[in-house]
Amino acid sequence: MRVLGASVLALEAIVVILAIPVVVVVGTINVTPAVGITAGVLLALALVVLARYVTRPWAIPVGWILQVLVVATGFLAPAMFIVGGTFAVLWGVAIKLGRQVDSGSDPDAAAG
Repeated sequence: MRVLGASVLALEAIVVILAIPVVVVVGTINVTPAVGITAGVLLALALVVLARYVTRPWAIPVGWILQVLVVATGFLAPAMFIVGGTFAVLWGVAIKLGRQVDSGSDPDAAAG
């Protein structure tokens, strides 16, 4: 769970940072640069910090909250609905596969 979940969150943080200029310049809602940059950096920072603590019991629900926030950035830049939704699916898969690996069961054994 640790490597897969942390990888998803770290990559998502990079995407959020790269989305900041899009939201500020061509976003659907007029966002001041200060607000857009601050919100984007705080969201990316939260994702990176959570990647460090992904094995803690509270990390899964907090991760889902962050996924909702990333998807909600789609109201500022509609492409983020797709990107955020993709990362939410990846987060769910990371949790599922991570739990299977942590429990010692073989994910391929169930399929074959």
